[in-house]
Amino acid sequence: MEPLEAFGLVDVRVGRVLRAEPNAGARKPAFKLWIDFGPLGVKQSSAQLVALYTVEALVGRLVVAAVNLGTRKINGFNSEVLVLGAPDAEGNVVLLAPDHDVPLGGRMF
Repeated sequence: MEPLEAFGLVDVRVGRVLRAEPNAGARKPAFKLWIDFGPLGVKQSSAQLVALYTVEALVGRLVVAAVNLGTRKINGFNSEVLVLGAPDAEGNVVLLAPDHDVPLGGRMF
């Protein structure tokens, strides 16, 4: 498989956080997120973002997520997508996001 083909196997889309709340049952501090991906619908994610983000800062924010990696159950919560980020100097997750408004569900290329 060519590297570009391998890259295309992961379906990465833009969504907007509709709702966020603490995921009290997670082993590591995390938020439960409900993210609108436009034509793909609303998907759930558990994301370890509590070090740098609040519920208020997350709601309404655009995020980038892998949407085709399957569902993982995290303390009874179905995490359907993997929200993407990069670590800062202390290892805290900094969210990846478009710097302009784009249509929800837009695929990364």
